[in-house]
Amino acid sequence: MQIDGTRWNRYATRAFLAALLLTVSTTGTAQQPERASLPLEPGKPIPEDYYRAEFVILERIVEPEAVNEKMSGRSVEPPVETDQVLWSVLQDGSTETTLNLAPRNDLYLANAAKRLERSGRYRVLVSAGWYEAFPPDYEGTPLRIEAGDWIEGAGTREVEGHITIDRQRYLHVGVHLNHWQTAEDARPALDEPAAGEIPDASTEEAPPPGGENPATTSAGDPAVQPQALRAESVPLELLTWIRETRRMRSEEVHFLDSPTIGVLVFFKKIEATE
Repeated sequence: MQIDGTRWNRYATRAFLAALLLTVSTTGTAQQPERASLPLEPGKPIPEDYYRAEFVILERIVEPEAVNEKMSGRSVEPPVETDQVLWSVLQDGSTETTLNLAPRNDLYLANAAKRLERSGRYRVLVSAGWYEAFPPDYEGTPLRIEAGDWIEGAGTREVEGHITIDRQRYLHVGVHLNHWQTAEDARPALDEPAAGEIPDASTEEAPPPGGENPATTSAGDPAVQPQALRAESVPLELLTWIRETRRMRSEEVHFLDSPTIGVLVFFKKIEATE
């Protein structure tokens, strides 16, 4: 039986909030940062409008066939051009960020993420926080997100997009995430040859005149690896997405979701007395 997307959103939200309430009741004030742990120069005062911003991105463990969102025909804009990265998992599994991330034990959402993952129903893709001043009229640069499993032949991760933080009078967070899967009509092409099957040599590309086959030119050069040559050759389709901007309230947990991915957001204002 398929799950209606709107109905699942309601049930998922209740499950997330129930788990969070249990977490919040046990954390108390344990997440107050020590002055020495803040990323400030010695002797420098804590700026006004200084916050710890926290994000947890979760994937719901569910078969794609159980999601009845009909997203495959949606038009998606190209990724935004930005040199700021919140969290990017490279093809080799290493992680990149341009932010000075706070220690995990500073994060208020750390326990919530652990509880949700231990339930066996969710997978934590991103758990990160950092300290930054967000004064009035702040216009944040989009922060790139690339997480989840690597999609072979497509040159991307399952979940990609960006998050923005802006402030006029109040803080606002915009979440723009896509959850991709291999297009259904492209999946048979990714199957490995059956046992004993000999690939048809006539389908292989001839090497360039006077040179080697580009797929085997240099094993140490990622630009000529077979994966790179296949990048973006496998068509993708949307499983679900998140397109939402939400006003933030300090020290409140906010939840933005789709049927397969969710984002927990928390802002803690850091006062000079802390």
